[in-house]
Amino acid sequence: MKKIITLLSFAASVAAYAQGALVINNYTTYDFRGDLIAHNLISPCYPRVANNTPIIVPADSHIGNGLQLQYENYRVQFINSLYPMAEWSVSTSANTTNVRSWDNNSLLPGGVISSNTKWGTAKFGMVYAGTTTNVPGFSVNISIAGNPCYTYPDYFTTSSGLNSAEMFTITSGSNVTAYLQIY
Repeated sequence: MKKIITLLSFAASVAAYAQGALVINNYTTYDFRGDLIAHNLISPCYPRVANNTPIIVPADSHIGNGLQLQYENYRVQFINSLYPMAEWSVSTSANTTNVRSWDNNSLLPGGVISSNTKWGTAKFGMVYAGTTTNVPGFSVNISIAGNPCYTYPDYFTTSSGLNSAEMFTITSGSNVTAYLQIY
C-alpha cells in the first residue's frame, strides 16, 4: 500500500509541474519574432528553457486558420508544430546554460526539465511581414499574471492603441495551456 501511495504522489507531483502546452495566435499583419521562456515558477526560477534561435510566427497565423504556433511539449513540438524548435537553451542555474536537442531525455515529457518548467514569459518584437525590420513601438516583454520570476505585465498596448498582446493560461482539469494572443 505504501508503494502505491508513493507512486500516486509522484504522479501527482509530475502532473502539477508538467510543462503544459503553449499556443501563440498572431492576428496582426506583422510577423512575431522572439523568445519564449518556460521556467520553474518558484524562486530561484530554475530550470529555465528558452528557444535557441528566434521563433518566427508569420502574420495572420492563428487558431482560426490553423496556422498558430502550438507546442504540446518540447518533444512533440518538433514533430507536429508548424514552427519547430530543434534545440533549446537550458539553464539549470544562473551560471550554467547548455544547448539541448529537442529529444534530450531531460526535455521529454516526464523528464526532469520538462516536469519542472511551465511556459511563463515571452520577449518579442513584431517585424514587418517577410522582413527583419522592427515595427516601431511594438516590442514587448510579457508574462503570465502573477509570475514571480518575470514581473512583466500580462497585457501590452502600443502607444497608437492599434495593436496589443496578452499572455494568460487556461486550466482544464490537470492540463494547463499558456496563450499568447497578439492583435
